[in-house]
Amino acid sequence: MKVAEKENICQEETFNALFAAHAKDLYNFLYYKYGPGNNPHDMVQEAFIKLWANCHKVIVAKARAFLFTVANNQTLSALAKTKTALKYAEDRPKDYTAETPAYLLEEKEYKARLEQAINELTPEQRTAFLLNRVEGKKHQEIAEMLGISRKAVEKRIYTALAKLRQKVEGI
Repeated sequence: MKVAEKENICQEETFNALFAAHAKDLYNFLYYKYGPGNNPHDMVQEAFIKLWANCHKVIVAKARAFLFTVANNQTLSALAKTKTALKYAEDRPKDYTAETPAYLLEEKEYKARLEQAINELTPEQRTAFLLNRVEGKKHQEIAEMLGISRKAVEKRIYTALAKLRQKVEGI
């Protein structure tokens, strides 16, 4: 559902349409930039609560930018208070497997090296890389999300790929 530019955000239908249009992208942005340990669901909800509280001040055309800015700032504030590190959730182990124990060990080591290499990327590179490779976003979409040029997104992704290849080489 498209939101008309002149509609008032304080109208419930308009607000619901904005939520439907932007909540998933905002969650993915926060998840990939800061990790699951920093409550991206909560930050998305808080951003929409602030949008609702400021609905008379924010125009529909600027609502997306407002949400991303508020959510990013809230997450940075939470990180400054707790100083938590980026953590990735461990996959739930299977009860059975057809792979050999040696293969499973190599896979676990590879995953650990890959996660370590991803953690060593700059936050900008990590965000662009994960949005592209995991979420499947196109370079232009990522550029619009991050407020940077398409070329800058390409450079971040290709630099991240080069660093990852270098770190994970030999496996």
